[in-house]
Amino acid sequence: MHQQVYHSPVYDSQSIQAWEQRWFAKQNSSYALMQQVAWMITQRLVPILKQRHIQQITLCCGQGNNAGDGYLTAKYLKQFGFDVDIYAAELGASTDLHTAYQEAVDAEIKIYAGFEFQKQYDCYIDALFGIGLNRALSADWQKIIQHINVQTGLKIAIDIPSGLHANTGQPLPCAIKADYSYVALGLKAGLFTGQGKEFAGQVEVISLIPPDVALKPLAQLSKTAIALPQREAFGHKGSYGHVLLIGGHADMGGAVMMAAEAAFSAGAGKVTIVCHEKHHTAILARSPNIMLRDINALTKAEIQLLLDHVDVVSFGMGLGRDTWSEQQYLKWFPKINSTEHLQVVLDADALWFLANHPEELKADSYLTPHPGEAAKLLNCSIQDIENDRIVAIYALKEKYAGQWVLKGAGSLILEDQLWICTAGNAGMGTGGMGDVLAGMIASLKAQWGHQIQLHEIVTLHALAGDWLAAKGMRGLQAHHMNEAVYHVVNMQHAYE
Repeated sequence: MHQQVYHSPVYDSQSIQAWEQRWFAKQNSSYALMQQVAWMITQRLVPILKQRHIQQITLCCGQGNNAGDGYLTAKYLKQFGFDVDIYAAELGASTDLHTAYQEAVDAEIKIYAGFEFQKQYDCYIDALFGIGLNRALSADWQKIIQHINVQTGLKIAIDIPSGLHANTGQPLPCAIKADYSYVALGLKAGLFTGQGKEFAGQVEVISLIPPDVALKPLAQLSKTAIALPQREAFGHKGSYGHVLLIGGHADMGGAVMMAAEAAFSAGAGKVTIVCHEKHHTAILARSPNIMLRDINALTKAEIQLLLDHVDVVSFGMGLGRDTWSEQQYLKWFPKINSTEHLQVVLDADALWFLANHPEELKADSYLTPHPGEAAKLLNCSIQDIENDRIVAIYALKEKYAGQWVLKGAGSLILEDQLWICTAGNAGMGTGGMGDVLAGMIASLKAQWGHQIQLHEIVTLHALAGDWLAAKGMRGLQAHHMNEAVYHVVNMQHAYE
């Protein structure tokens, strides 16, 4: 299931906190906002709890204002007739927190000190930490979160799963694994990228105060309803772009083959592969509509002539990383990067050699690294990339220019602005999926140019994976994607 959201702007925690403070500076009540958050969460929860026949509920409350939301939610749930207990840490200094605590006491809700549950509950509501958490949890807090996670009931997070970094989606180092996250005021980036999707469950935003002019989104969620332009009745193969795919080392023929088939499945008019000739027979046996050239036989003049007659080049799939591969990279890349009309997709081994030979890229360059490739490009560790994927993708654009996809759960796309893809699934973590994406980008850009945005293509790729995964994630393979790609590029508003 895709996470359901009501608003597409995504913010960092600092922007949300500053927005909240500006609201309070206008003499709006912080406690009234806490009441509204708790009341709206309760309104959303009640139908779910009744549908699941849940009666026994516990709130787990920490030491800050997030706990205040929890105490008030407990009070309102009791008013709806649920059996509610609270397990709590020692109260912090916040006046609003103490007021909310007293309301729970006045509602005659049993409040236990600590988190040793006295019985099994049907539902556990997490109000331990809010969005301000940005440090590793203590050993004691880690034990508490792990203790909650092993309980069998429904898990609900207020604002953000406790232990999850609101901006990066990284657990610190563990977090509540929620079935639902009810997010106060605005969506946080960490719910959708990094490991955030693993912990957030289904996301709903509780939007209570109007955005002001000072509030700037960090990113947008990429929409999942994508309607491609209609084809004209008089179109022909020359109308829908010529894609050139370059790679295919003698030992690696599958990558360019999958990219080429994906390009045709996404609607390209013509597709040419330049690769080692030993793969030509296999390629023609699978896809006789693909045109072929021998990468070892082309002169510099023939290379330039070929580049002059195609619309998009996708370079690097199965190129390899040996001496021959580097020679090919150095022969092709300067011409690709300097041919004005070309749009360029750089993937796989082309990214490896770009890191070794850094160069500024043309604006219509689309680069698709996974975290390991991004680390190579930025000369850092994979953990550095995963610790803050948003910082990483901006660093890539700053260093190389071009437009970027940082692949992974909650893929990031940086073109005119930052986008986050919410589609896709864990079954897509298999060899060749990136080659399919490279072929799709090349194909759809060849057909539509700037009429289709990079984040839309990434989302279509993810939706194709989701269409396949509806039959099961385990064993999903990249060469199965052709039918799914054909399916999603022909759907109109199918995922609204």
